[in-house]
Amino acid sequence: MKVLIDTNVILDVLCNRKDFVDDALKLFKYCETNQISGCISALSISNIVYIMRKELNAERIKEILTTLTSLFTVVDLRESDLMKAANLDFADYEDALQSVCASRVKANYIVTRNIKDFKNSVVPALKPSELFERI
Repeated sequence: MKVLIDTNVILDVLCNRKDFVDDALKLFKYCETNQISGCISALSISNIVYIMRKELNAERIKEILTTLTSLFTVVDLRESDLMKAANLDFADYEDALQSVCASRVKANYIVTRNIKDFKNSVVPALKPSELFERI
């Protein structure tokens, strides 16, 4: 099973968000042990760095990026992705890009806490806990 993991789920771990970190860590473990194939978009990487740079130094951010790229496949952004996302009926362009990337890499699911944001996605969106029920 291949999943594209939304930025917020990754930030749940990195920011130790108390209500969400346990499920996000469990998802990381499934990816680490190759029980599922986890992908994150290049867009997520840039967003994570932007958010974390306010709290962490450059060396720590590099360590985090090294860990993320060892756990997950990073899905590049293509010019065609940008245009496809612009033409989708999504309220948020970033979510549209996530959906386009998930579709292109043939992900089974997008793992996110914001299911409603992906109601128009070709790739179904699940919360981490919902994904665990399907494994």
